[in-house]
Amino acid sequence: MPILWHNARDCRRIADKEKAMTSRILLVDDEANVLAALNRALFEEPYEIRTATSGEQALEIMRSCGFKAVISDERMIGMQGSEFLAQVKELYPETVRILLTGHATLEAAMKAVNQGEIYRFFTKPWNDTEIKFAVRSAIEKYDLEDENRRLLSTVKRQSLEMKVLERRFPGISRVEKDSQGNFVLDDMPEEEIMCMMHVCEKELDQVLERK
Repeated sequence: MPILWHNARDCRRIADKEKAMTSRILLVDDEANVLAALNRALFEEPYEIRTATSGEQALEIMRSCGFKAVISDERMIGMQGSEFLAQVKELYPETVRILLTGHATLEAAMKAVNQGEIYRFFTKPWNDTEIKFAVRSAIEKYDLEDENRRLLSTVKRQSLEMKVLERRFPGISRVEKDSQGNFVLDDMPEEEIMCMMHVCEKELDQVLERK
């Protein structure tokens, strides 16, 4: 029967994950009126909204906290939106990327899609309702993929835990059945279980440190 345990590092990881689940989005444009208009469009939505006036400033902000979605204008002074979103893709691939442009050329659209793998592409002036639904969809996409990553990580860790247990205590993961097909579990003293947990946790930490 699998034996699961949590150490202090696990608890910190869980706490960090809960903090990261805030629906935080970043708006990037070098025009204050555009940022104000986007803020108004999303005012009633349950998001924590941050703004930046350049791609460089946005990347600096993203170093200090995580974002579920980023909306960036294409034409800005300095770093272009497609270049900025391409860097976001490389540095923070989980963040969902949306591009705004006042110049809806095929070249701009292809560049943004190929380099930044954007989720949605909007032209100015945009429709506020469409922006709202696009951001909601982006947040749902992030949350679903984040949950999938969490579950995959849990399965991988539990698989590693079982391998460590089996290597340290051969046969412990085998479960026998009686004539009626019911599982038969041997009684084990609590002290022995705690000792096994301590030994295996120490060995598991060593395995994880080598990865």
